Amino acid sequence: MGSIIRQETYESIWSEWESILPSCSTNTIFVTPWWQKVWWDNFGQGNELHISSVRDGDRLIGISPLMLSEGVLTFAGDRDLFDYFDFLVTEGDETAFYSALGDHLAELDFHTLDLPSLPQSSPTLRHLPEIMRQMGFSVSLDEKETTPVTYLPETWDEYLGGLRKKDRHELRRKIRRLEKADSPHQYSCQLAETGDGCMQDFFRLLRASSDEKDGFLTPEREKFFIDVARELTARDQFKLYFLEVEGERVAGCICFDYGQSYLLYNSGYNPEYSKLSVGLINKAFSIQAAIEEGRESFNFLKGNERYKYDLGAQDESLFDMMARR
Repeated sequence: MGSIIRQETYESIWSEWESILPSCSTNTIFVTPWWQKVWWDNFGQGNELHISSVRDGDRLIGISPLMLSEGVLTFAGDRDLFDYFDFLVTEGDETAFYSALGDHLAELDFHTLDLPSLPQSSPTLRHLPEIMRQMGFSVSLDEKETTPVTYLPETWDEYLGGLRKKDRHELRRKIRRLEKADSPHQYSCQLAETGDGCMQDFFRLLRASSDEKDGFLTPEREKFFIDVARELTARDQFKLYFLEVEGERVAGCICFDYGQSYLLYNSGYNPEYSKLSVGLINKAFSIQAAIEEGRESFNFLKGNERYKYDLGAQDESLFDMMARR
């Protein structure tokens, strides 16, 4: 019996979607139904949703979460708010899934398949290009961005010992300098207890960090961040860390606690305290929190800012796949 393809909605596939995540090659918070549904509710207008399930008999082997607009078929989401995209494919079922996906795509009316931000380990990169070429598409694969990741040892001291000598010395020096300030400390803000007040303080710090971040933080994205915070807080996957000095919140960063990783989603700081390196130290203390929670990695997500490498990260590549008729 061949694979069975069904059209789905978030509601119809939700529980099965959750259940196969641990078995999928790409399992990150950005491919969960709760993350994608929050995005769709905020930004999906004007797009045609195409969620398809692929089954081997009664067994779900994969999900294709796509959307269509003006002849362009792409993942549901946008690259400004998602750091990873991919199909959900249970390990060992890649050949059957991508073959069925190709059959499904052949039935759709589109001229461009745009698949951004695929992780370097994605089976999509190995299976789908040739299928699309056989369908008459020209296919390009481009390494566009990286997600720097640091893999965590069991203790903070081991982490510091694993940094390059210069980076270790600089981090320790900056922490000592901060400790001379008035009552510096980091803590995680509990949104369930404080409501949206913590998020408003975070937005203030994000805007203050740079003109680019100020321009990025539109009212629509503010609402999205708040909706994400509420959804992930309910799942115990949301961490908002503040660094406080002199009784004032001077740096903040949002981390997602998913699987065995912390993912640094966004951060901000008060430039008036830049001499104390409050932004960098708040991130370093977040790494320390991840180690204390027993996590295996700290993912800085997209972008090649220098501080990520100063904190021990190594690049992992992201690829864009484009198929055009």
